[in-house]
Amino acid sequence: MAVSMLARNEKIVLPAVEIPGQMPEAQNIIIETKNLSVFYGEKAAIQNVSLAFPEHQVTALIGPSGCGKSTFLRSLNRMNDEIAGCRMSGGIFYKGADITLSCADVFEIRKHIGMVFQRPNPFAKSVFENVAFGPKHHGVKKKAWLEEIVEESLKKAALWDEVKDRLHTSALALSGGQQQRLCIARALAMNPDVLLLDEPASALDPVSTGKIEELMLELKKDYTVAIVTHNLQQAARISDKTAFFYMGALIEAGDTTKMFTKPEKQQTRDYLSGFFG
Repeated sequence: MAVSMLARNEKIVLPAVEIPGQMPEAQNIIIETKNLSVFYGEKAAIQNVSLAFPEHQVTALIGPSGCGKSTFLRSLNRMNDEIAGCRMSGGIFYKGADITLSCADVFEIRKHIGMVFQRPNPFAKSVFENVAFGPKHHGVKKKAWLEEIVEESLKKAALWDEVKDRLHTSALALSGGQQQRLCIARALAMNPDVLLLDEPASALDPVSTGKIEELMLELKKDYTVAIVTHNLQQAARISDKTAFFYMGALIEAGDTTKMFTKPEKQQTRDYLSGFFG
């Protein structure tokens, strides 16, 4: 893009770290966990999870409620740091650097690894100010740059045509589906490499859900996407890779088509067959 986006795309300043067991053919892995565990107090929410996210693909995290998939997703940009008593062990590697290290700048990490939550949470500001908030906070002041960032982000979120004439009206006046796409645009305004989505369509109607799914297929052309979903049909429709979590453990991960047709683990077969969940 123009200078406005590139000017904010500084890389996280961390020492490069060799990922144990990394193979040469895995060079397109943009983010990866190695033996990651997350604890709430003494309780392990996830245990020894090693999972890689290929660049420009959608990876769906599936499993029954309480299995740890949302906790795992939030750990990828250190969002669990906000929870009192939460701690991690193991590693999270973004472009070869371990972002769990104490020298990692959490705010910088979240510029590169954006997140959208289950329910739309627009700020009580205008549509324009919602999208421009992050770039402004990180030093983009020129009006022309901000206008460019807002327009491009809204276009990437498939929302521009619906809001271009109401940029300066309240974001809270948008429909639920529009608000969720606005939150996606707000994350995209920071020019991330990775986009984390925690059940982004669970609170939306079928039409809005369809738009979000279409958007995911478009976004993977420019971003690496990880999505938590309870909707198995949704995972099958939009994801390239699927990871199945159960009771805090990663049971199985692989190509979505193979996972849904010939899963290797009996627990995966039972879950996909509806025996539990």
